[in-house]
Amino acid sequence: MFRPVPLLAAALAAVLTLSACANGQANLRKPVEPIGDFKLGFSEVVAPNIVKGPLSRDASAEEWTQAVDAAIEERFDRQTGGKYYHIGTSVEGYVLAQPGVPLVFSPKSALILRVTVWDDAAQRKLNDTPEQITVMEAITPETLAGSGLTQSREVQMRNLSANAALQIEMWMRRELRAQGWFGGEAAQKAAAVRQDGGGNAPAASAADGPARETVTQ
Repeated sequence: MFRPVPLLAAALAAVLTLSACANGQANLRKPVEPIGDFKLGFSEVVAPNIVKGPLSRDASAEEWTQAVDAAIEERFDRQTGGKYYHIGTSVEGYVLAQPGVPLVFSPKSALILRVTVWDDAAQRKLNDTPEQITVMEAITPETLAGSGLTQSREVQMRNLSANAALQIEMWMRRELRAQGWFGGEAAQKAAAVRQDGGGNAPAASAADGPARETVTQ
């Protein structure tokens, strides 16, 4: 759904007051935990109406779709469940903190996304209304004084995209518990047993589902 630019710009200004997010890059170093029967089919990332927030560096829609898609695939390609699901993401708006902004403004970087998950076998969306996810940069020694002073915009984008992929995973896990997505708790337990070597349930293979595809625009 198209969001009027003034409203999204106001939302971007508001998120600059929010607290930091978990560090998606650091989280990737932890052991992989299954998400029920989830296996990534393909990722589609678009940015048709992207809005740049206040006091932000520039970044193109193409740069954002590539960064977000790479982060989603890096995170979710690790999942080896028995069913294919697709993740559709729309990049709505961003702020990339820039150098030279006085510290009194506490410059922060932020990203707003809208996400939909598709069940490949059922050929339907799991969520009819896209989930809006707001992402802030993680607190690290490099971002305490403002990432615009210590990081290039490419590094800022990579870190925000990694944080976004982590927030998408956390949302999907909440829906597994609350709505029974990805086979629900039963599939989660079976996946954990299989991962621990206590079961012989096969994971999905490339021959079992759609050819992997990445669409960015």
